[in-house]
Amino acid sequence: MASALALAFVVFSCRSNLSEAEHLNLDEIPLQQVDSMFFVQTENGKLKMRVETPKMQVFDKDTASYDLFPEGISVYAYADDGTLETTIVSNAARHDKNKKGDELWSAFGDVVIKNIAKHETMETDTIYWDQKLHEIWTDCYIKMYSPSGFMQGYGMRSDEMARNAIIMKPFDSYGYTEQDTTMVQIDSVNFIGPLLKK
Repeated sequence: MASALALAFVVFSCRSNLSEAEHLNLDEIPLQQVDSMFFVQTENGKLKMRVETPKMQVFDKDTASYDLFPEGISVYAYADDGTLETTIVSNAARHDKNKKGDELWSAFGDVVIKNIAKHETMETDTIYWDQKLHEIWTDCYIKMYSPSGFMQGYGMRSDEMARNAIIMKPFDSYGYTEQDTTMVQIDSVNFIGPLLKK
């Protein structure tokens, strides 16, 4: 009697698990998940890019595959001399790849792009990056802060390092110039103390 009850329990528990498995949508389940991911990209032995993310999920479809970064991403891009030049931080990101080899990165949710060399910061909701064309762009509302002023508008195009960002439809923007008319001369013969850098 006890063995019959045990057999009935096993059959019942297997049936309940099978019904749950039948309701799973495999397209919504990642093939792979990586937690606390960190990777670097080099070119001819020089550091070009560093990426950090709390979570990466890999999905594969018949015609294309994509990587999803649901908890945000931080990208650090380096100039040829090895100095950090550009950073991109967002709440989420996605990396699409089709079977032809085309790739497109998209970052969305409070995207902040900084070009450290030019002291420029851009804020928008969504940004796209095409590695083949070496371009970043958006059609969303964007704000840009720089030492020469403030710009805002819709749409932006730039090279991938955000060196030459152009706002496509600007509005209510302003610029300012600062000119110091005070000239200071230092007597280097009689000056006591460190010399100023030229």
